[in-house]
This record gives sequence, structure tokens and C-alpha cells, in this order.
Amino acid sequence: MKTPALRRLLTRLAFVVLLIGDGAGADTRYQSPVDLAFSPDGRWLAVADATAPGLHIIDSASREVVSRSGLNGRPDSVVWWNGLIHVSETGAGSIAVVDPQSGEIIRRHLVGHHPRGLAIAAKRKWLLSCDWGRGCVEVIDPDQGSSIAIIPVGRQPTRIALSPDESTAVVTNLLPSSPATEPSHASDVTIIDLDQRSVRATLRLPPGSANTRGVAIAHGGRTAYVLHTLGRVHLPTTQIDRGWVNTNALSIIDIPSATLTATLLLDQGSDGAADPWGAALTPDGTRLHITLAGTHQLAVIDLHGLPGLLDGDRQSLAQDLSALYQNHLIRRIDLPAKGPRGLAIAPDGSQLAVAGYFSGNIVMMDRQAAVVATVSLGPQPGPDPVRQGEIAFHDAGLCYQRWLSCATCHPGARADGLNWDLLNDGVGNPKNARSMLLGHLTPPVMSLGVRADQATAIRAGFVHIQFTEPEPATLAAVAAYLQSLQPAISPHNERDGGPGDAARRGKAIFHRSSVGCASCHPAPLFTDLKLHDVGTRSASDPADGRYDPPGLVELWATPPYLHDGRAATVREVITVHNPDDDHGMTSHLSDAEIDDLVAYLLSL
Repeated sequence: MKTPALRRLLTRLAFVVLLIGDGAGADTRYQSPVDLAFSPDGRWLAVADATAPGLHIIDSASREVVSRSGLNGRPDSVVWWNGLIHVSETGAGSIAVVDPQSGEIIRRHLVGHHPRGLAIAAKRKWLLSCDWGRGCVEVIDPDQGSSIAIIPVGRQPTRIALSPDESTAVVTNLLPSSPATEPSHASDVTIIDLDQRSVRATLRLPPGSANTRGVAIAHGGRTAYVLHTLGRVHLPTTQIDRGWVNTNALSIIDIPSATLTATLLLDQGSDGAADPWGAALTPDGTRLHITLAGTHQLAVIDLHGLPGLLDGDRQSLAQDLSALYQNHLIRRIDLPAKGPRGLAIAPDGSQLAVAGYFSGNIVMMDRQAAVVATVSLGPQPGPDPVRQGEIAFHDAGLCYQRWLSCATCHPGARADGLNWDLLNDGVGNPKNARSMLLGHLTPPVMSLGVRADQATAIRAGFVHIQFTEPEPATLAAVAAYLQSLQPAISPHNERDGGPGDAARRGKAIFHRSSVGCASCHPAPLFTDLKLHDVGTRSASDPADGRYDPPGLVELWATPPYLHDGRAATVREVITVHNPDDDHGMTSHLSDAEIDDLVAYLLSL
């Protein structure tokens, strides 16, 4: 028998090993193209590779890889400016500037830890970067690398598109930022006035919207097309057919009035279009191309026919699984690629390129979206268990009717910020989705601790959410993938990764016996693996009101907080939703001490 002290020691050692890296797949470098862009003359195609990591240059005529440059972090977005290529290096806190002729890295612009989507405002000579961690868009001088402005937006800004006259930017924020208990809880789309360098409007998508990624602006500059999932969070997850649990959507936004014109479903009645990812318009503005990462497809939308469809009852379109299909406005094309993400169209419209993230290839298509070639980025090793698990985690083919993948509710294996009424603890008591990071070290799992361990929860997720019975090998691979996850550096920390002065003061407060945070959230996992009543019981939950306290590692990335997501911020957890000091004795702290405590929690 292991004593409690020995169990705690073993858990701590396991966590240290995880932080250092357990070596799984350490010598395996998979090619994982995530984004791409044609040069202004259409001669070259630049491809950002997330896991090798690097930048590939493809000759668009011969369709051959002509060079490769090594990069830092996880390259995520690529744009051309003045003959050079700019690539965001998320996790490394930089944007690399690469000479496509030599492959040489000319310089790096230092930004926040997690830059993602990029855009170039050529007339203004601006580079705009979505800072995924800090929730802002940074405006940068692309030649000097100096910061011109920082514009706060929503939660985890992911992609950005500019109007042709460069007066407006539209930013997609991956996840909701409001309390999950609000009826309107959903991701926001931010509209930026570039003349004023400020937010002009924040537009809330339909309730249950999350995973807001691809965005494209029509050539007239009046209309934006935004991709996202649309969770049916007001329903218990008792069945999945016909979009009962999740649907996949295209929202149309009128930019001048900052209003939602309509939300259309990309799914069919018995076939979901899981995980829409990238969006690109043809140069003539007649077609919108969309990658469907979960079903390994390309969707093509006929925009000429949309006005006729929108003349009817627009409100009902978000519930209509056949509107686009009955009106012959969509076709879905199976791709010779696994997990398509980014896509780009040549300036003259002659070629379309799609990045196959898991297959390590680029699919080249003609004007009619017919496949003409595939380009391998290099040797692609056979997938080890971790890679197999990552592929399965993102594959809607394992779900009945392909409505969703594991990643739909757990993007990046974290959480989508939505409340779901799952079947594991009764009906009528929705809980906020939880991150899967370190779940194998923090049993039991789920808010009420109803699953003994993460392995049990993985199988239950497939059976009760995706309505399928996976093979044991699939379950083992998904477990290996989740166990391989490592915490991302907090965007609230200093450039070297260390905490700032406020966080260091907050750490001392956290460990004060008169505050008591560390008693239930001891390092290094920041949870004691026990259920606790912290005064947040919901009427539909057990009378004892005890919940499983989540580990606080990567707390900055997982709002909203508490079991039902009622707290939008960490500060709200320890102030607004802690009236009786059940969730730490914080009522006696000054505002400055609260600020320091929050800074520490966000630094983990």
C-alpha cells in the first residue's frame, strides 16, 4: 500500500517529468502545415509548418518545395510584405522575417508570447498580429519591428482580415469571454476602426458559438464571413443525430452597421461538417472556400445565390440543416489530406492551395476546386501513439454522422468555455467544459468527480458524446496524446517566462495560512485531488455541494471559471463569487493584495 505521502511524492515527480518532457516522439519531426500564402505575383507559396517547425517555399508552377527555413515555437500564420515573409512563432513570442530567396531569417519582431493570425495593411505599412494570449491586436511597423499600437479585443484572437481600403479589420476571437451562465454566451467578433486604432464594435455570435476561426471580407468591404461551431448547449446531450449536440456554421456580418446578417449551417441533415477552420474568397468574390478540418473536406459556397436565400426568414437559417443544400449553394469535396486547416488562393485565381496538417502535404486545386496535385513537404514518419492520438482527437470520422470531434469541445485539448448538459451526472445540470491538461495526474475527473480517472472519461466521451464505441487502440492513443500535453507559458509572465513583481507578491499571499489557497491547491498540480464545498452549489447538483477543484496550471487559458462558468475572470472568483470566504479567505485582503493574488494565479 502506498501511503498518502508517498502518493503525493510520486505525483509531484510525475509532474516534474512531464514538465521536462518524457521523450515521447522527441526524435520525430512531423510535417504539419497550418497556414500558407501566395506571393503577390503568384510565383511562390509560403507554408508555415507548426511542428517541424519551419517555413517551406513551394514553386507554384512546378509545385516543388524549393527551400525550407527552421523557425522557433509553433509557426501559425504567414503573410508577404515587400518581398519578405512574416511568420508568427507562437509560444516563442516573435514574428520571424524570412528572405524567400535565401531562406535566411533577416530579423525577428518581439511581441507577446503567443502571436497567431497576421495581416498586412500595405497602404499604411502596418503588420497586424493577433496576440492570442493577451487578447489584443498589436500594430507593428513591419520594417522596423516597432510597436505602433495595442488594441484590446476578445478572448484568444485567432485570425484577422482587412477591408480592401484598409479602414477596417475584423478579428475572430476563438472562445467566449462572458460568464457561461449568460443566455447569450458565445464568441465575439471584433470590428476595429484602423483610422482610430480602436474597437468600433463587438458583435456577439449566436448563443453557443465557439471555435471562431476563419474570416474573409468581401471585396466591397461591407461583408465579413466568419466560421465557427454552434453548440446546442440548451439541450441535454442525449442524442447526436441531426445536430442535436453541435452544428458547424458560417455567419455573415454587415460591417458598416456591425450587425449579424444571418448564420447558415454547413452541415447536412445526416452528415456534419465538423470543425470549419480556414476561409478564402476567390478574386472575383463569387465563391467562398472553407476547410472542414474534422471531416477532411473543402466546402465551396456560391455567394451569387446567397441574396435570394437571405430574402426569406433569416432567423430560422441557424436551425436549418438543408438551406444551403436545397438551394444548391454548397458543395463539399473530399480532400487527399488529413486535417485541412489553412488555405490560400493565387492572386489571379488560377490555383487554390490547402494545408493538410496531419498528412504533411499541400493539396493544389484549380479554379473549379478540382485536385490537380499534392505536394509533400518532406518525409513524414509513421505516427507514434502520441501523433495517432492527436489525429483521433481531431477526427470527426470517429463520431456518429461526423458532427464533431473531441477537439470541438476541447480545442487544443483545453476547453471551449461553454456549459454542456452531459449524461455522466444526470440531466438538467450543465457544467462548464474543462481543460484536459494534466488530467491523467489529477483524478477523479469531471466537475463532480464522477469519472475515476482520465482513461475512463476518454471512453465515456466517445460513447456518450460522439455515440460511438472506439477501438481499444484508439483509446490508448488518445490517452497518450493527452498525457503528452505540456503547459503553455503564461502571457502574463515576463519575456523570460518568469513571473513579474506583482505575481511574486501574490505567491506569498497565496501561501498565507490566513488566506488558505494553498491548502486545497498545493503545488505543483495546484489541486489536492479531493472534492470540496466552496459555496457555489447549483440547485440541480448534489446537496453536499462538493466539486472537484481543478488544477490551477494554465489557469489564464481557461475562463470562465467555477463549475458552471459563472465567473468571467479570476478576480470575480475570489471576490464576487466568494461572499462567505468559502473559496479562500480573501475578504480581508486589500484591492492591491487582490490584484497581486490574481497576478500570481494568472502566471501559473
